[in-house]
Amino acid sequence: MIAKAVSGGLLGVDAFRVEVEVDFSRRGMPAFTLVGLAEAAVREARERVFAALRSSGFRLPAGRITVNLAPAGLRKNGTAYDLPLALALLAAAGALEGNRLHGWMLAGELSLDGALRAVPGVLPLAVLARAEGARGLIVPPDNAEEAAIARGLPVFAPRTLEEAVRLLTGESSLAPVLPQQSAQPAEDCGMDFAEVKGQSLAKRALEVAAAGGHNVLLMGPPGSGKSMLARRLPTILPPLSFEEALEVTKIYSVAGLLPPGRGLMTARPFRSPHHTISEVALVGGGQHPRPGEVSLAHRGVLFLDELPEYQKQTLEVLRQPLEDGTVCIARAAQSVSYPAACMLVAAMNPCPCGYQTDPAHQCVCSEAQIARYRGRLSGPLLDRIDVHMEVPAVPYEELRDSRGTASSAEMRARVLSARAVQEARYAGTPCRCNAELSGRMLEEHCALDAAGHSLLRGAVQTLGLSARAYARILRLARTIADMAGEPKLLPEFLAEAISLRVLDRERS
Repeated sequence: MIAKAVSGGLLGVDAFRVEVEVDFSRRGMPAFTLVGLAEAAVREARERVFAALRSSGFRLPAGRITVNLAPAGLRKNGTAYDLPLALALLAAAGALEGNRLHGWMLAGELSLDGALRAVPGVLPLAVLARAEGARGLIVPPDNAEEAAIARGLPVFAPRTLEEAVRLLTGESSLAPVLPQQSAQPAEDCGMDFAEVKGQSLAKRALEVAAAGGHNVLLMGPPGSGKSMLARRLPTILPPLSFEEALEVTKIYSVAGLLPPGRGLMTARPFRSPHHTISEVALVGGGQHPRPGEVSLAHRGVLFLDELPEYQKQTLEVLRQPLEDGTVCIARAAQSVSYPAACMLVAAMNPCPCGYQTDPAHQCVCSEAQIARYRGRLSGPLLDRIDVHMEVPAVPYEELRDSRGTASSAEMRARVLSARAVQEARYAGTPCRCNAELSGRMLEEHCALDAAGHSLLRGAVQTLGLSARAYARILRLARTIADMAGEPKLLPEFLAEAISLRVLDRERS
């Protein structure tokens, strides 16, 4: 007898339909054959499934069992096929009516005692089930809140295999999991820009960056507050919209990093990988492709501290994601894409010893050492960073100044005001903020008058700016104008945008 259950596999951050077909025959020698490009974790499902069936009180007669995971041309990995395989086996052996599985989508790992364990990638599966008009989705309890985010689809979360069978046969009164009524407020990280002494120019630069979604490089001696400033950037970013939160949650679901029982992610991600990170860990990939740190920072902040200490080849792989907002991973077996629209915030010392720009300390680095240190950062990579800002050492008087500085709440209010202007301006377009402007939209929304052309022409000729740097100055000026509530790009906005790119002046 042949029975079929429906589950799903992952390709990037999206799911594809997988039909678990089971042929159970009492003719011939007992055997178990699994086909359909199944990886090791899927092939091992045989032991988990048969142990779970025995522990749940189900006894299958001896027979020849053939399992096909269709489509057979796509690789299957992970443990999510345990539950659909167990139920399809019961249906093929006659212990469960085959039509009971019709219309259901199933996913879950089985423990040896029959309990259901969480699996990654349930949110994309729920989105697929809703799109296909499934009757309902059955997942482990720890995945229930995640699956319910998709809305418009009944989600059931039995604790055991036996409870799942009783649900399908109508013997259980298990109620569907209700989605959250509203998004929970983002977590309070306990940080505030009011705690940062001095550094008014750096705070202004980060406020502009947050208002337009621009990338930032902070340069200064040790202890000047670069990391402290960067870690407080999320406190002034706008809250995630529902669509953005859904994108972020899908990535964390696929990566298996969504905490058990967690629903929608409401806080913007902040990722800070160590400088020993590999290329694959940074942008994603591997034998079974997974999102990297740049994708885990999607719609949030990727903070790279001590930027020149990263391997140069590792940093170079960021060039395409920073430009396109996506990571494309091509392998012989398959190609996948992951979203990677994040703000890059980097910090570095001006030289190997760190004290080249600190008047209170003597720099011991030679010109050759400084050149090698700076040479670890390529021109194309620096061109993709909108803001280059010096963060000088803080004088004692400012450290002891008890007067309050701008708080995160005050800065965030200005950022939200500028983002509201951009949201209205770019409604109905792919752009969300000024940092994403390109091509015709850049010309349309960043038009200059004669004085602006004259100022920018002089800057390009004097500083030897590239076409990419020219475009980024226009985007920065557009953000500064939005913060000032001015529709036109006045020369003073261009001048401030140019002043926010310190390395352009150093390289000229």
